[in-house]
Amino acid sequence: MLEIQHLSKTYDDGTQALKDVSFHLEQGEFLVIIGLSGSGKSTLLRCINRLVDPTEGAILLDGEDVAAAEGNSLRNFRRRMGMIFQHFNLVKRSSVLTNVLSGRLGYVNPWKSLLHRFPKSDRDKAKSALERVGLEAQTHKRADELSGGQQQRVGIARALMQEPDLILADEPVASLDPVLAHSIMGYLEKLNKEENMTVLCSLHYLDLVQRYATRVIGLKDGKVVYNGTGEDIRKITDEEFKEIYGEEAVRVGAAGLSAEGGEA
Repeated sequence: MLEIQHLSKTYDDGTQALKDVSFHLEQGEFLVIIGLSGSGKSTLLRCINRLVDPTEGAILLDGEDVAAAEGNSLRNFRRRMGMIFQHFNLVKRSSVLTNVLSGRLGYVNPWKSLLHRFPKSDRDKAKSALERVGLEAQTHKRADELSGGQQQRVGIARALMQEPDLILADEPVASLDPVLAHSIMGYLEKLNKEENMTVLCSLHYLDLVQRYATRVIGLKDGKVVYNGTGEDIRKITDEEFKEIYGEEAVRVGAAGLSAEGGEA
């Protein structure tokens, strides 16, 4: 479905965030990207949907290069990728329904979307998406009236409005407590297993990775240093762990990991 070929990204300040990254993602997989902060996880996801333009390499979605797409072609690619953000990226003063409807922006006339003139079919679709994430009772509330976990569920509903083939989730539970984190990951897992929706998700915590991933890519300093199955990551050795997270990193039971000098 998705193939990343020799992808590199160097920012204008000279920071090389990705270095010759290559891997593939099959339809129906739940692939998790792991690594410390600054390893390139967010840059990778943002390159895939072209929020960030890669410096070199190809991003092939069913054989067509997203990295080379422009205009309507890029817009069509983005329709197929639902993006879920770490900090939700909701319009706080707008209603939950309006935020979810923004997931249809790639399908409607831009002028009509500015005036929030969405067809009834889209409004019905938005209400259905909210039901799928258990938020049908919150439809008319402002987004900033919701808890963090509820806001992230709005983000999932918004992504579903695109009717995507691929969900890209950039640290979707980093700002949530462990119970809410498992709740959000459970929604993503349900979409993956029950609807065969492909998920590419970046995560910090190893216990979540071991619970939900069918395959895992490890990044360190912008390079792929680990590629294994869900079973492999559940049996990860200390040597493999340190290759991903550094020599100073230590495993801390079910909580995941820590590293001297900061959160892993």
